[in-house]
Amino acid sequence: MTDAGSRLWAPARLGPFRLLWLGQSLSLLGDGFSYVAFSWITLSLTGSTLALGYVLALQAIPRALLTLVGGSLADKWSPRRIMVLSSWARTAVMASVGITGLTGTLSIALLCVAAAAFGAVDAFFQPARMTVLPSVVAKDLLAPANALLGTGSRIAAMVGPAVGGVVVAVSDADVAFLVDALCFALCGLCVLGVRTRDDYAPARAAEPERMLVRIRAGLRYAWADPRIRTILAIDAAVTFCYAGAFTVGFADLARFELSGGPTTLGVLNGALAAGAVLGGLTGGLVDGRPRIGLLIAALAGWLAVGTAVLGVLHNTVAAVATVLAMGFAIGFQGVFGLSWIQRTIDESVLSRVLSLDMVLGYAVAPVSLVLCGALAQVHTALMFGGTAVILAVTALGVLASPRVRASR
Repeated sequence: MTDAGSRLWAPARLGPFRLLWLGQSLSLLGDGFSYVAFSWITLSLTGSTLALGYVLALQAIPRALLTLVGGSLADKWSPRRIMVLSSWARTAVMASVGITGLTGTLSIALLCVAAAAFGAVDAFFQPARMTVLPSVVAKDLLAPANALLGTGSRIAAMVGPAVGGVVVAVSDADVAFLVDALCFALCGLCVLGVRTRDDYAPARAAEPERMLVRIRAGLRYAWADPRIRTILAIDAAVTFCYAGAFTVGFADLARFELSGGPTTLGVLNGALAAGAVLGGLTGGLVDGRPRIGLLIAALAGWLAVGTAVLGVLHNTVAAVATVLAMGFAIGFQGVFGLSWIQRTIDESVLSRVLSLDMVLGYAVAPVSLVLCGALAQVHTALMFGGTAVILAVTALGVLASPRVRASR
């Protein structure tokens, strides 16, 4: 255990990694702030939930459309540079909204423009933050480094909305935008101070300058390797599970099957997050390179069992324990899955492959929400059971490929 603990904390002894960890955590803290700030100020200006839907959609659509572009630019330049520039651009957007609000000149039209601008800039930051790590730590430290980054990210994602809500409650939504801008500015400063490894020399392949050609090259690279196709498929399946079964499903389960309320829903979501944090940290303790194909098959099978069990449970304690176990599996496998991608994929296309993974998540999430909502309307067990079938089929598909099973 002493050796395992030393391995887990080894990346934290590196100054560049500490700066990267702090920068990413501040960015995700700011994301949580931005959700609360945009939501509250929209409702304050209009009193309309429909307007809120428009604002959030205008933030999500550019992010989905431009993520592949962001991944392509991160491959052409450097993820670190993209992170710095996009952090400061987000700072400018959020500070502008806060200052405009404090001067009393903010309108819903300006807010929509700001939301779209924020989503567009965020599309460049997200692929870069997923691919910058190999330039900071050695390959043998990727797993514990991803475990620590994942822990910081999940904690920031939970704390951000809560702290943002407190700031709005004790001051004003406009002030929350300014605090948000400060988070992004500090993120940019932290990442600017990150220095790459002395022995890091990525081979940037000579590629055409045209953006669409570069994006197509990244797509062809991902499709040509069955191992990468499998990783993308399992990530899409897990995202499907998250978006529908863990959003609509948890709410339906808490309200109707467990006869609980908002507290029960909060406990379920907290158990999922806590399980993921524990799983990620445990993954960081594991030495060596386990077979990633078997791990992702086990994850899909484990989630299939868990969702099937949730469909028949009527006990809150049992449901929380099941969700905690599912979160643990997601966090544990996520450490090795992301580390395998960062270690295996050619550095010249790494950002494009990971941006494709994100776009697939953006695509399946709304489908999952609508489909799970329709199935839950019929019966909760039908919704969870349908999700379990999809995950079970995914697990069997992984096991059917000898090359994928053997991947480490």
